[in-house]
Amino acid sequence: MSFFKTLNVNENNDNKSVNLDENIEKVRCLIIGSGPAGYTAAIYAARANLKPVMIQGMEAGGQLTTTTEVENFPGYPQGVTGPVMMEDLKTQAERFGTDIRWGEVTSADLSKRPFRIIVDNKKQIDAETVIIATGATAQYLGIKSEQTFRGAGVSACATCDGFFYKGKKVAVVGGGDTAAEEATYLAGLAEKVYLIVRKPIMRASKAMIERVERTENIEVLYEHNTKEITGTNVVTGATLIKRKGESDEKEVKIEIDGFFLGIGHKPNSELFAKYIDLDSVGYIKTVPGTSKTKVPGVFAAGDVQDSIYRQAVTAAGSGCMAALDAERFLGEQE
Repeated sequence: MSFFKTLNVNENNDNKSVNLDENIEKVRCLIIGSGPAGYTAAIYAARANLKPVMIQGMEAGGQLTTTTEVENFPGYPQGVTGPVMMEDLKTQAERFGTDIRWGEVTSADLSKRPFRIIVDNKKQIDAETVIIATGATAQYLGIKSEQTFRGAGVSACATCDGFFYKGKKVAVVGGGDTAAEEATYLAGLAEKVYLIVRKPIMRASKAMIERVERTENIEVLYEHNTKEITGTNVVTGATLIKRKGESDEKEVKIEIDGFFLGIGHKPNSELFAKYIDLDSVGYIKTVPGTSKTKVPGVFAAGDVQDSIYRQAVTAAGSGCMAALDAERFLGEQE
């Protein structure tokens, strides 16, 4: 990276200030995002001598930094905490030469190569290839107690955390397919599952509703809203509001050990929507079996393009694909 600097000096030639301005930086491979997909892409891209630069984003390490125990990622037989696993992946990426930087991509022009990326509204990077690994953000209800018990009984991923509630009582909030899938998955582990639905009907598909209704240990609580999640250090219950009529409500308390959000995820793809195809929810569309987007040289990996699995291991796998696709693309161009 090259720099030029302008010195402001006084009449006695004492340096009073130095203004350091960066020229436009040119890179072969720019990775946006730093979860399992981003770090894995960085490992593969660095080993392929693409000299990748990674912009970590606002949540360095992604969603896993907000979780406690991770027991289903290969290579950790005793389990590992999310933050430790992300630090391990970061260290491995740095070992092979990835340039990992703090910062947030604030604008992107993917209309032509090199792609123009602006970081923190001031730094311009021109990239020959871009790997988008910005993830997805779980939707929350917006109540204070959600954040209080986040990682201590509140989860947005039943597949990730359900094992910890084996034989216990849990609640899932939501009325769509995501909530129904989470509830039926948890029903295979937990003693009891409350499915909290704010409307008098579920909006899930007919097949998913029938699965819920056939599962004996799921109790659907229609027309209930969550007022508060309760507990001390961990979740022990929830306070719900049950609508009995237009102006008649009553408070209902349930005892639970875990509270799961099943109201969906929001992929972090808005910045790129002008240039690449998104589905109806906002997930980036890729060519089946690849990480390729509609823009040659732009690839997507991890939860920003995966609305089905949303697991750390599948994100890592897609990060590998993106790096290999980027390497082959550059090889074809050169």
